[in-house]
Amino acid sequence: MTTTPHPTTLPASGRLAWWGTAWLRGKVVADLAVDAIIGDDATHRVVGHGGDQSPEGLATALGGLRSSGVEHLGLALPSEGDLAGLGGPRELNHAALEAGEAVVAGERALVPRREGAVIFWLEYDARPRQLDDVGEADRRLRRDLLAAAERLAALDVARWRPEVADELMNLRHTPRLDAPPGTPPRCVELAARALQAAAIVELALDDDGGSVSAADATARRTALRDLARAARHALVAACSPEVWPPG
Repeated sequence: MTTTPHPTTLPASGRLAWWGTAWLRGKVVADLAVDAIIGDDATHRVVGHGGDQSPEGLATALGGLRSSGVEHLGLALPSEGDLAGLGGPRELNHAALEAGEAVVAGERALVPRREGAVIFWLEYDARPRQLDDVGEADRRLRRDLLAAAERLAALDVARWRPEVADELMNLRHTPRLDAPPGTPPRCVELAARALQAAAIVELALDDDGGSVSAADATARRTALRDLARAARHALVAACSPEVWPPG
């Protein structure tokens, strides 16, 4: 039986980037956007710059961004040594690294902090960022996924992690994502494949696979390191309208 990889849904910052952009562009009504962003959480609240404002609802916060001239929201997925989707400053980079994600909105950014079933979005200053375009991110993900599959096959992945082998055999069946109107189909597909690749990495690194030697475990991590990076960059591109294809 094939195991469905986890996660198959966008992280909170990805949902905010997609659905917040759709609302800012007039593609969806506020209630629909807010519901999609919150998902299974109890609620989301936004705390102003420096934490010196009372928390406000998503709809109010999005309205404030629109009034300040923000036209779209973009995803960041930083990891140690790779600030994917971030351009600084240091305070933002540190907070986003700790959270593992953030949303960039022009000269501001929102970093999620979970408290139970509630997410608080903390606001920071943001500087311009550099991003891979969708085509480049797509090609890199395909290349690194193929390379990882070949290396894992050489390491006899089916022996120590049969569920990973199942997922590698099932790559044509990507998870279905609920994307808002106006999101390019190519970006929806890329996001789904990026989530799938990230889930394979998570499964493969879950433990040492029983009888896997230390040398094999090191080789496995090496094989998956580039794939993890490519998956994050692909998801950032898919959820960052600055680099979406025209149309």
